[in-house]
Amino acid sequence: MIKGIPASNGIGIGSALVYLEEDKSKEYTGKKIGETQLENEMARFAEAVQIAGKKLEEAKVKASKIFEEKDLQLFEAYIKVLGDPILNDMVRTNIQKQYLCAEASVLEAVDKIKAMFLTIDNDYMKQRAEDVENVGSYILDALLGRERIDLSQLEADTILIARDLTPADTVALDKARIKGFAIAKGGETSHTAIVARMLEIPAVVGCGENILKISSGETVILDGTEGTVISNPGSEQLRFYMQKQQKHLAVQEEIGQLKEKPAVTIDGIRVELFGNIGKPEEALSVVEKGGQGIGLFRTEFLYMDRNQLPSEEEQFQAYKKAAEIMGGMPCIIRTLDIGGDKQIKGLELPAEENPFLGYRAIRICLKEVEVFKTQLKAILRASKYGTLKIMFPMISGIEELRAAKKILDEVKNSLDEKGIPYDRNIQVGIMIEIPSAAMTADILAKEADFFSIGTNDLCQYSLAVDRMNENVSYLYNPMHPGVLRLIKNVIEAAHEAGIKVGMCGEMASNVESAAVLLGLGLDEFSMAPSSIPYIKKTICNLTFEKAGDIAKNVLKISDAAQIRNYVKERLNAD
Repeated sequence: MIKGIPASNGIGIGSALVYLEEDKSKEYTGKKIGETQLENEMARFAEAVQIAGKKLEEAKVKASKIFEEKDLQLFEAYIKVLGDPILNDMVRTNIQKQYLCAEASVLEAVDKIKAMFLTIDNDYMKQRAEDVENVGSYILDALLGRERIDLSQLEADTILIARDLTPADTVALDKARIKGFAIAKGGETSHTAIVARMLEIPAVVGCGENILKISSGETVILDGTEGTVISNPGSEQLRFYMQKQQKHLAVQEEIGQLKEKPAVTIDGIRVELFGNIGKPEEALSVVEKGGQGIGLFRTEFLYMDRNQLPSEEEQFQAYKKAAEIMGGMPCIIRTLDIGGDKQIKGLELPAEENPFLGYRAIRICLKEVEVFKTQLKAILRASKYGTLKIMFPMISGIEELRAAKKILDEVKNSLDEKGIPYDRNIQVGIMIEIPSAAMTADILAKEADFFSIGTNDLCQYSLAVDRMNENVSYLYNPMHPGVLRLIKNVIEAAHEAGIKVGMCGEMASNVESAAVLLGLGLDEFSMAPSSIPYIKKTICNLTFEKAGDIAKNVLKISDAAQIRNYVKERLNAD
């Protein structure tokens, strides 16, 4: 059995096809050219960019026959990277100044930009690294005259095994023929994983090089829910997974029927299921998956990959669009959450030895007051068009909350003076993601309209664990007793003050965690839109009484692994 990262739910059973493209591009690493060849190499690179652009446009056209307009952003992102002046200028400089051939120039530029992105512990930046690598492969294909294999003509009942797949490769897959795919590279938020979920093809990513030891023709079981791949299974294993496959199909049918229904427990307790988004268009996915609002609108996308800060009008249009799509359902907009680890060209942020404990998020906004005010003005103006809420990130204590609210009041006064309308009752909440905030939640609750627990950072700070560090990542566990006690304290403090508390970290999208959180009294769960139906099913199949009993007993268990096993047993008992 090979363990990877679950990327797209479902069970696939079929015959393996190992897809390994011959890659000779590395042979060009460091290859030099003479001065007389400069003009020719520049022309070759320009032509390769044009060819790559044509291939990506063709992939977009193919995708447009399958996906809705909003989902084509995946392919537009690649086209945008292809035209990125930083990438192009770096390649041209490598040719003109270092006398590298076009292939070597592309390889060096891609590696340098990737390395820059991967130093940042942020899913958005990791995605940019993947985009650059995949676009680089398209340029190299053109330079080397390589033709990508047509994956639309696979045999029936195929389990595709590969080192990596681009979204363009994935969209070419025929759902009627392929039963799933497993790749050595990639993560849960990679574009390839996203496309797999859109196509509802079971997928496991991040399997490592061992996945490539499977031979074509072997029978393979792929569990996209658990993230496992089994080659040459025994008869008992095969029977077990065939039954699991039928159960999954039955669950899918049940989930489809739940879309229009609220998330209500068997004994009548209702919770809100919201979606996390990074762009206004993604609000459509929240609605399509049966979400009742947006629990986290990450606004950083407006500031990234550009040479200057976004204007108030540009931001206003983005927030207004999200508000209108949600049609009166709540949309929580998190103010700018950048830091020393996330550089943007419009702000000169200092390099820091430990950026996660440094100058970031609300700390920047309280110093870069005009930048902060511009964003707040845009949010307030857009609040006229829907139910927007403002959320401040990385609040460590009451002083920061008061300072942020003071600036907000100044912005409101300026709008009043100009007669610009906005929602005067707009709610203002905070993210609880620092242990000091979790421990003083009773103090903060008196001056906040709502809480949203960011478990990704709360776990990292509470457990002193960098989850991207392979030496200590095993210690990162949202079900750690210490983390659960902090969450319990936050929920109780919020309810005591009469305000609601949600969660927008990864923990909210996990079935076992959701049962515990429901029992602890969490009011709102926010997650990737694709996870909403599964958490809704979990809640609708539970009684609040049982969830409360699970939470009560979990708090008595001292070991995180035992906690998870206990919850699984309780959920599977009925």
